[in-house]
Amino acid sequence: MRTRQEVIDFCLSLDDTYEDYPFHDFNWTVMRHKGNKKMFAAIYEHMGNIWVNVKCDPNLTYMWRSAYESVVPAYHMNKWHWNSIILDGSIPTDEIKNMIDDSFELTKPKKRGKSDDRKDSRNAKGV
Repeated sequence: MRTRQEVIDFCLSLDDTYEDYPFHDFNWTVMRHKGNKKMFAAIYEHMGNIWVNVKCDPNLTYMWRSAYESVVPAYHMNKWHWNSIILDGSIPTDEIKNMIDDSFELTKPKKRGKSDDRKDSRNAKGV
């Protein structure tokens, strides 16, 4: 995976996602969930390569960085929770997809449980 379009296509293959350009700068493509509008990937060109910012479990952030020189603390993001993947050909496509998948899972809308439904019905009754 080396191009912006390959990353966008993979992200759009995930359930209920869409492509956004919120910064009025077409260098930045943001991939979001339809349900909660949360970003799970930011794609941009920097220093001659495509970079992808992805959310990461804090317990895995440094594991990815130590495994690949092209995974670095994320540009313009919380360095504890986000990594930047530099698409320079040094990271296998499956690993890039794994990191994007993890980000997708960490940011997707939460399923509501029965206890949440009961709270909503109590609030609707003014309780």
